[in-house]
Amino acid sequence: MTISKLHYISQGNTLTAHLQNIQTACSSGAELVKLNFNNGSEKELLSCAYEAREITAHFQTRLLISDDYKIAKEVKADGVHLGKTATCPTIARAHLYTWQIIGATANTLKDCEKLLSKEVDYICLSAFKPSINNNNSPPYLGLKGFTAITESLKTATPIIGIGGITTQDVANILATGVSGIAISGEITRDFNCIKTFNQLLSASSTEEQRHTF
Repeated sequence: MTISKLHYISQGNTLTAHLQNIQTACSSGAELVKLNFNNGSEKELLSCAYEAREITAHFQTRLLISDDYKIAKEVKADGVHLGKTATCPTIARAHLYTWQIIGATANTLKDCEKLLSKEVDYICLSAFKPSINNNNSPPYLGLKGFTAITESLKTATPIIGIGGITTQDVANILATGVSGIAISGEITRDFNCIKTFNQLLSASSTEEQRHTF
């Protein structure tokens, strides 16, 4: 299964807000969304995931569930994204359907190598820029960090950049060897920018094909 180049990570102060934002993202052209809930009872989270699955199925958008592989399996989401403190990908893989994808977060080259040994389907490399609001966020990597890690890995597994990325950053990020981007705040503030992100990522694909011949 190919991994979408643009991932929208849902935001919202309530589960309802997450669902509304996913609906808007899908109707604005998002090809993949990650339901990023973390507050609520197990019953509420499962209900929210079922609703997200209905929304994304209507738009033929892929749905990933954040951290909880059991919910991802229950609602037959397209896969799960495992954060640094979530379940080991190997354990999740044993429980999921064979067609479900597993992505995971990495902050360092060592993290990436460990995840590749566990055969994840993609790696989310964090963070591109320093976080203004989170003192516990990992050190930012910037273009030099992204380049150093992708050059060392030399892997066909997609590396997805994340961390304060804007439309102005896309061309430079793709030049590092990173194959896609995950966006949260920038899209939530203006869902119209999904179209711009898709155009920039598509232009990169066209450029790659041109150089292949």
